Amino acid sequence: MKEEGEIIKRAKNRDSEAFGLLYDQYQPAIYRFILLKISDKTATEDLTHQVFLSAWQNIENYKFRGFPFSSWLYRIANNAVIDYYRTEKKNINLENIEEAAAVNNLEEKIDQKIELNIIKAAIKELPDEQQSIIIMKFVEEMNNGEIAAILGKNEGAIKTAQHRSLENIKKIVNGKYNRKTKEA
Repeated sequence: MKEEGEIIKRAKNRDSEAFGLLYDQYQPAIYRFILLKISDKTATEDLTHQVFLSAWQNIENYKFRGFPFSSWLYRIANNAVIDYYRTEKKNINLENIEEAAAVNNLEEKIDQKIELNIIKAAIKELPDEQQSIIIMKFVEEMNNGEIAAILGKNEGAIKTAQHRSLENIKKIVNGKYNRKTKEA
């Protein structure tokens, strides 16, 4: 978004129109991120609303630290998802990953759907933080610095966790695939 710094400055001065521009720019991505984490449309809509309400209420505390404004929003969203699971005590479910991909206007072929389902199932088995890293890196296309800022870790830790996450996905996929082909 051009002149984002000026728009943020106006929003910090309680210009609701300026904040509306930020909302319009980032709401689809924040919604998609939350949907991938909780797979409940109603809860996703509520949490997305809460994220932007919290951002509006705390915009004066936002400080540019070398990362895009979206990193701050993702951090709020990630914390909202964590709070959601603390109160709901549900398992993370990524059933709507295909819907989130459709939001990006991605058309999938049958083979891609099968692969996606296998990978989706493997991602579900990862710990929460590894799921977040995979979604932020490969769905939201964030760099390691942005992910580190959102999760409150250093870039090296994110790079290591990303590598472990991918290795875990490979093990899960290979284990299930090998089991199925041996049984057939």
